[in-house]
Amino acid sequence: MTPLWHQIFDPHLRERPDAPALRDSTGMEWSYADLDRACTAVQETLSGMGVKPGDRVLVLCENSCAAVAALFGASRAGACVIPVNARMTAHEVDRIRTHARPSAVLTTSGASAEAAAHGERLGAVRQTGALGELMVAPDDGDGEAVDADVAVLLYTTGTTGTPKGVMLTHGNLTYAGRAAQEFRSLAPGHIVFGVAPITHVIGLASMLTATLTAGATALLEARFSVERLEAALRAGVSHLPAVPQMHALLMRHVQDQGLDRLESPDLFYVSSGGAPLDPAWKRKAEAFYGLPLQNGYGMTETTAATHITRNKLGDPDISVGPPLAEVEMRIDTDVPGAGDGAGEVIVRGPNVMKGYFRNPEATAAALSPDGWLRTGDLGRVDAEGRLHIMSRTKELIIHGGFNVYPPEVEAALNDHPQVVQSAVIGRVEDGDEKVLAFCQVPVGCDLTPEALRDFVAERLTGYKRPSRIILASSLPAAPTGKILKHKLLEAFADRLG
Repeated sequence: MTPLWHQIFDPHLRERPDAPALRDSTGMEWSYADLDRACTAVQETLSGMGVKPGDRVLVLCENSCAAVAALFGASRAGACVIPVNARMTAHEVDRIRTHARPSAVLTTSGASAEAAAHGERLGAVRQTGALGELMVAPDDGDGEAVDADVAVLLYTTGTTGTPKGVMLTHGNLTYAGRAAQEFRSLAPGHIVFGVAPITHVIGLASMLTATLTAGATALLEARFSVERLEAALRAGVSHLPAVPQMHALLMRHVQDQGLDRLESPDLFYVSSGGAPLDPAWKRKAEAFYGLPLQNGYGMTETTAATHITRNKLGDPDISVGPPLAEVEMRIDTDVPGAGDGAGEVIVRGPNVMKGYFRNPEATAAALSPDGWLRTGDLGRVDAEGRLHIMSRTKELIIHGGFNVYPPEVEAALNDHPQVVQSAVIGRVEDGDEKVLAFCQVPVGCDLTPEALRDFVAERLTGYKRPSRIILASSLPAAPTGKILKHKLLEAFADRLG
């Protein structure tokens, strides 16, 4: 029988209770027995508050031991867990709460000042113990139970800019964790650098779930620090899943010390996700690590990866690899932009979501009755069966490994009284996709990019905020008035540099 998501570390709890499970940037270190006790404490707290199976529990957190206990403890209580990044603004958090209607909110106040601030705003009560601090608050709920097989709701904003709750089942998560464990050869004694937020699918499934499935140790980092990453790699980290931006910062940091490559005796698996690989950059990274740089492809709706590479050092392949075991894929060439063997990537497998919470229309548009998911991405398959992502039919921007949906950013910009309309696009720079905003303002307007950036900072979390804002009296548009996004870079090339 497939275990429930919160049961993934039970074998290690029985066989190796004192083995290290988690370490975090607050200095907390937990064995598997410690993790079990903390999860039980959260479970008992929630059950005592009246949380029932099928209720939702919102967890506002950053990577920490306490956050893991909150997630798994809520799952043990039978609740459907909603992990939300504590760095989100109050406006963003409340939009999710309004849609999800949780029965309780947990915040990891001991590990995150932002989480504590949210807790104070929501009237949460601090609960402290030997295993850390949480803030707990009852919420309205609505009595509607989520199906018993749904373990987690991960919210994206979708292409409409409104929150969409991706329903991931216990089976989705246990499959994704097991698959990531296997293709990374994770085992007890290994240490995984865990800076990918566990409020997003890569950190939750491919990092945390895989690590605990393997009985290994997750080194949880709430914020990225190149100095802490270098120190960790020199002190036992064996697995480094990261995004190109992190790799680039580490390479620059080490090279500033006069070194050409990193000496990390225990490191043996390095991956780069969230953005396309450039061949020259890939060669540079592999020379730096002395290891093959693996790549992959997936999305929230597929519980992270559907494809992964298994390349040897020096392999020039920049595909995202073949499908995982049990994952089926086909290419639909009957879509706009298809041609030369390319088409929309459509997948089916044990990692595909159950659907979107309270959104049957969106579920029906994405999922066929027999389980095929339309990814919205264009790709082609080469002679070796490896998938190459050509472009995205959706407007999704992947910045620093995080999903940024232009309609949400545009909505925040358009809230400003002096912005007539806006258009947001991504542009790849140094291996990462930057968020660029183009805003139409009235002639003679005194609005500055700096003032508009301050305005949206109250409405958008950091990674969603534009790195550049261009103000203009007009934007390239079709006769219908629709902004022609594909002409923006050309139209403003002299101002972008």
